Amino acid sequence: MDRLDNTIRPYAWGSTTAIPRLLGTEPTGEPQAEMWMGAHPGAPSRTGRGTLVEVIDADPEKELGPDSVARFGPRLPFLLKLLAAGGPLSLQVHPDLTQAKEGYADEERRGVPVTAPHRNYKDANHKPELICALTEFDGLCGFRDPLRAAELLDGLGVDTLKPYVDLLHAHPEEAALREVLTAILTADREEMARTVTEAAAACDRLGGAYAPYADIAHHYPGDPGVIAAMLLNHVRLQPGEALFLGAGVPHAYLDGLGVEIMANSDNVLRCGLTPKHVDVPELLRIVRFEAGDPGVLRPEAGPDGEEVYETPIDEFRLSRYVLPAGGTTRDLTLTTPQILLCTAGSVRAGEHELSPGASVFVPAGEKAEVSGTGTLFRATVVVRRP
Repeated sequence: MDRLDNTIRPYAWGSTTAIPRLLGTEPTGEPQAEMWMGAHPGAPSRTGRGTLVEVIDADPEKELGPDSVARFGPRLPFLLKLLAAGGPLSLQVHPDLTQAKEGYADEERRGVPVTAPHRNYKDANHKPELICALTEFDGLCGFRDPLRAAELLDGLGVDTLKPYVDLLHAHPEEAALREVLTAILTADREEMARTVTEAAAACDRLGGAYAPYADIAHHYPGDPGVIAAMLLNHVRLQPGEALFLGAGVPHAYLDGLGVEIMANSDNVLRCGLTPKHVDVPELLRIVRFEAGDPGVLRPEAGPDGEEVYETPIDEFRLSRYVLPAGGTTRDLTLTTPQILLCTAGSVRAGEHELSPGASVFVPAGEKAEVSGTGTLFRATVVVRRP
């Protein structure tokens, strides 16, 4: 197996302290938002044999296994991250696989450069994702019931929000959410900025359920996404709890440290809380206007102490081992590729001693024995046989 040397991305919303604290390093004062583990071409992990992209390209079947190559092609289909949010990420959705393929082909046909700021589809893949909290973790996930959203907006006492409140009461669920989100994103920007400013002041004053939106407005003053965010469920995960975010589900991470895993894609359509491009017509085509509970996941006990976060996605499978003091050595060998990440304690994986934040890549079929005392996350793929 290969010890990984991973890149930390300094996005502006990142925490300055959470990843250094986990790694036991001194903060630099700069944001450290994400640590990437995998073979994403934008920042592949490095090994003693070259980058993980180079290692896999040299012999895909040996590194990934024939089953994974047959199912997903000669590439690692997931990206594993440590994600440390010190402020809100953009409010966003991801396309399903068909939408991604169609959108990518359309923009390629129209000659839109991949690097263009108004480009929506960077690749032809979908981007489902799972976030598992290592600390308390705040986020927004999926639409609230329209009547609950109406109650929240009405409680602000802002006159210019009354039309949205009425719409949420007057239509069936899907139509209500679609009309209100459309109205928010297409409103006159100056008028909406004044509405957001007034709403933010009310959120500050009221606190409680409004406190997350006051904080969002502090980071993005005047942004229509502040009002759009109030249509969504606010979720606070406890350590070990997770959220699965499928295609079309609007979401945003607000604060906290977690382990994130996703299909290997860069396709994001933004709804707000960002200076980046917002393509309203394409966004409205992708969003699923369905209200419901965000569905907090807790790991399900599997054999030999493995705790699995079940999702309907084959490109990734995330599980966790909490290794007790004096425990026996566990054999984690699989016929699929794995990345093992230590997040607490001290874990030995093969010949490698892993402290918090350290990770290894295990090629398909390679012996993977682990021992020690701590917490180990395992990322792999699902290959379903007929």
